[in-house]
Amino acid sequence: MRRSGGGGGKYYQKNVHENWSFRPLHDHNIHQEIQSDSDPISSTEHSTSSSAKPISDFIPKIPKSHRNKSELGSLNFHPKPGEDNGDGDGNKGKAESLQEGKQQNKKKESSEGLGANKDDVQEDDEDDVVKRLERLRLFGEEPDLSEELLSINDQLQEDEILAMESIYVENIFILNKQSGLRTFQIRIYIETPKELTISTKLNSNNSEDFSYSFEVQYLPPIVLTCLLPKSYPTHLPPYFTISTEWLNSSKISSLCSILDSIWKEQEGQEVIYSWAEWLHSSSLSYLGFNKEVLLGPYGVKYNNDPRAISRCVSPDVDVPKLKSYNDNQRVEDFRKNLHECFICFSEFAGSDFIRLPCQHFFCEICMKTYVNIHIKEGTVTKLSCPTTKCGGMIPPGLLKRLLGDEQFEKWESLTLQKTLESMSDVVYCPRCETPCIEDEDKHAQCSKCFFSFCTLCREKRHVGITCLTPEMKLRILQERQSSSQIKDEQRRREQEMIQELMSVKEILRDSKQCPGCKMAISKIAGCNKMVCQNCGKYFCYRCMKVIDGYDHFSDGVCELFPQEEEEEVRLWEAQMNPRQVMGQIQAELFGDREHSCPRCGQINGKVGNNNHICCWSCQGHYCYLCIKMVRRSSQHFGPKGCKQHTVG
Repeated sequence: MRRSGGGGGKYYQKNVHENWSFRPLHDHNIHQEIQSDSDPISSTEHSTSSSAKPISDFIPKIPKSHRNKSELGSLNFHPKPGEDNGDGDGNKGKAESLQEGKQQNKKKESSEGLGANKDDVQEDDEDDVVKRLERLRLFGEEPDLSEELLSINDQLQEDEILAMESIYVENIFILNKQSGLRTFQIRIYIETPKELTISTKLNSNNSEDFSYSFEVQYLPPIVLTCLLPKSYPTHLPPYFTISTEWLNSSKISSLCSILDSIWKEQEGQEVIYSWAEWLHSSSLSYLGFNKEVLLGPYGVKYNNDPRAISRCVSPDVDVPKLKSYNDNQRVEDFRKNLHECFICFSEFAGSDFIRLPCQHFFCEICMKTYVNIHIKEGTVTKLSCPTTKCGGMIPPGLLKRLLGDEQFEKWESLTLQKTLESMSDVVYCPRCETPCIEDEDKHAQCSKCFFSFCTLCREKRHVGITCLTPEMKLRILQERQSSSQIKDEQRRREQEMIQELMSVKEILRDSKQCPGCKMAISKIAGCNKMVCQNCGKYFCYRCMKVIDGYDHFSDGVCELFPQEEEEEVRLWEAQMNPRQVMGQIQAELFGDREHSCPRCGQINGKVGNNNHICCWSCQGHYCYLCIKMVRRSSQHFGPKGCKQHTVG
């Protein structure tokens, strides 16, 4: 929005009915005409005295003793019959102006069709509003006032605008003066409940319309544009227009009638702050939109107040526009407030947070540390939302911002490597390590060095010949080491191959390969449900099949725990149960002489006078007096140590 610089705009008469006429406000009830021609609107009474303060409370007072009620005029849009207004043919000049505006509107629409940008459209809208105010002023009756009264009005207008600028700050815009009169625009943000429903009816092929609704927290502002006549505030009210993107012209007309009635109640006083405050706090309740705002109806022509400007187009345009505005305002509100990071539990401004697509957010410092740890450890498959059980992805663009160019390239290469490793038909060339596609015969050809090899033994392709097993290959290489015919370089390479084969043999002795990425995994203890730390797949350690959870073990084919481990568990339980029962009985009997084991934390009671306690749970020995583990009784207890036998 511009603060200065106007003119040169186009007329825009989409919402102006060609047959409307202007009449004095005291002879015509706009609100009644609107309700007779459109849908009923809530008749909630407005109140200005209790909810809004006059702007005069905010500005210095100038004595108004010379304001006489007999001098007060009224807003009159329609010239008296027979008046010329200086154009020779009465309203002829105005009709020509309207016709000229209509032609300019057509030119504007054609220019928009050629691809006018957003700023051009916004300027055209602003010019349309200003020109509409100018037409309202031309049809109004400006009373003849003395120089003294004009000077007082000018000072009051200047003070009022200064006060409004201090209240609305960045939401008020001073426009170019029109015919020497002050013009400005105020964006008034509506006071909405926490969650407001927007509903509209969409046309469908069926006889019934489809109703669509969504929740918002923010609505686009109501734009109040005012032009101050020279006789304001002593005689005439400001000329104004109201425009918004979510109300039709009929409902906006009802808001215009309320502003007229507020002026009648405060006639002769500054009224702009009262208008703005009422639109901010009471417009939704007056329209009956306390919990739900109804868009439309669309495609209906109204004979409305020319000051009402509706920016509604169609549900296809309005619904995405309202959603986008609500999302942008929520982001802006989040950036301005303080929030707690769920990783470090520190408070930062919203601008210091990273919000993921899953809507979880964390401070930028924690997120940088988090992603760098995963890159350093190579666990890029686990690089997702830090929230437990979320698994939401982190967009590549955000990763590049957090990691920097060098680390981001490393992430890309690791991701490609992990992806290729997870593919069962991808193997690496034994010569240049280029990824190759394995065919049905377990053969592959490198696309870089064109080496054709067997994917089982990784040797040169041998059609019809069985592959050498690792054991056979190891034995052959070991035998070749004693030969005097091979050169030193060849001997060194074969020694490296022998060491690699022996390492693989040792690894595979008590480990198995992950069915997803072929990583060797060894189970030390626990159940047969395994998870690969490389690719993250779950598999059964007994049958080596990829599984989702514990359902695999419910059919009885594979046991969750091996039989030998189950036998060990039962033996441990059989040994522990008698000791556990005895230990718990002693702890209850000697409750005044009990301590927690320094190793396992179980409660043990002191029986008799012996301070040497043997824990019933972990079989650890400790001293009752100093609560320290006892390795040798003869060293701990004695003249230089604790007494082994004491009373109590």
